Amino acid sequence: MASAPQASLPLFYNDLMPLNSRDHGTWHARAADKASWLAGQHAIPLTVEEFPMTQRHFPIVFSSGDTPVPLALMGLNEGVNAFVGDDGTVEEGLYLPAYARRYPFLLAKLSRESEELSLCFDPSSGLVGEFKEGNALFEDGQPSEVTQEMLTFCQRFEEAGARTGAFIKELQENDLLMEGEVAIRQEGAEDKPFVYRGFQMINEEKLREVRGDKLRTWNRNGFLPLVYAHLFSLDLIRAVFSRQVAQGKGPQLPA
Repeated sequence: MASAPQASLPLFYNDLMPLNSRDHGTWHARAADKASWLAGQHAIPLTVEEFPMTQRHFPIVFSSGDTPVPLALMGLNEGVNAFVGDDGTVEEGLYLPAYARRYPFLLAKLSRESEELSLCFDPSSGLVGEFKEGNALFEDGQPSEVTQEMLTFCQRFEEAGARTGAFIKELQENDLLMEGEVAIRQEGAEDKPFVYRGFQMINEEKLREVRGDKLRTWNRNGFLPLVYAHLFSLDLIRAVFSRQVAQGKGPQLPA
């Protein structure tokens, strides 16, 4: 149901190239009217700052494995996005996670030995190139305002990622994550529910056993609202399932 991005290249990215004034001094970045990179992507990484907004639109779960990642479920099946068309058309008014909004840029290390992060982009995106339309990436050999804004956005995303890691660590240290399972029954096939696994969620029984002093600390530092944003969002799983079925993208009832 939900898997973390591949380690080789991040989700969406087919290639990475460091941005620099020598090679890209005359290049431009153009806006996209469609998010083609989201088409067919069902699980998008999240940062904890996004939980309050995301829980209004999508279920929030955690990927399986020893290093869980918070994910917004835009579909329940691999290759299915119930909110973005096959051509990349995004539903009006939809919240898009920051991970998706930063594409085709991101901060990355240029070598394993380096600690410094550099602004990179996906040259295969078609959004950055040596074309005339769009916004200039450099002006007089210096990063343009647009490039500076994207750099700041990516830096804030990395900082949010560090806070997200601390949140996940707290969940693990208190043994609050468990393997999730959702069974959805459709009218006419109640005896054959569609069962979704392969994700993690917070164990409400163990949450109720957490000491009062710990809960007070979590409430003060904003940890507790994040927990409940995740739990409340799980009610949307069935809504996403219904979307898929209505669009002909989900599992179908047997004839």
